[in-house]
Amino acid sequence: MQSIQEIKSGFGREDVRLVAVSKTKPVEEILEIYNQGQRIFGENRALELEEKARKLPSDIQWHMIGHLQRNKVKNVVPHVDMIHSIDSIRLAAEVNKQAKRIDRVIPCLLQIKIAKEESKYGFDLQQLLDWLGTGQWKDMAHIEFAGVMGMASFVPDMGIVREEFRYLKQCFDELQSRIFRDYASFREISMGMSGDYQVAIEEGSTMVRIGTLIFGERNTHQG
Repeated sequence: MQSIQEIKSGFGREDVRLVAVSKTKPVEEILEIYNQGQRIFGENRALELEEKARKLPSDIQWHMIGHLQRNKVKNVVPHVDMIHSIDSIRLAAEVNKQAKRIDRVIPCLLQIKIAKEESKYGFDLQQLLDWLGTGQWKDMAHIEFAGVMGMASFVPDMGIVREEFRYLKQCFDELQSRIFRDYASFREISMGMSGDYQVAIEEGSTMVRIGTLIFGERNTHQG
């Protein structure tokens, strides 16, 4: 386990933000990291995020980083500062609907499938370009499209991981130039976790999602 400052000192760029992946971790452990100055925490289950947001300090910025089911959107919209995992048009529509209901505008990242693994969620780039090209997304006034997110393959070969991160950066560049050129809010590239965040930063990440290095080993490999 490393301190927040130790991890951040290795980023090498000022514009990279750290999302401390606190899923499955108790309130007491999150408070320890909070007391090191960390304010952005990532959860992958809607109900867990909702519960922790009610118990922990109000200046924590909660990021939903896991797959979000449409029927759970209403649980997170009052609490979340960013949703990383918009992986379908129907999910985007539901987030917009629920955010409108409570008069919020929620920054969201478009999740693009960059890994070869079947288990990963996300848009295909062409599918995303086709939808965005219709302009229908502009009617979603309660979503701020803030960038892209991707999850690399869980493999030991960093060459494969680097290629996938590089592809996500290319997707971001294409979306920014073709669709979001006039939107300053479209600036985030969320990629990189405990085992590969340094490669992700080298390839252009602006936001890394780190759990294991901060909290210790866990049972899943998503952090």
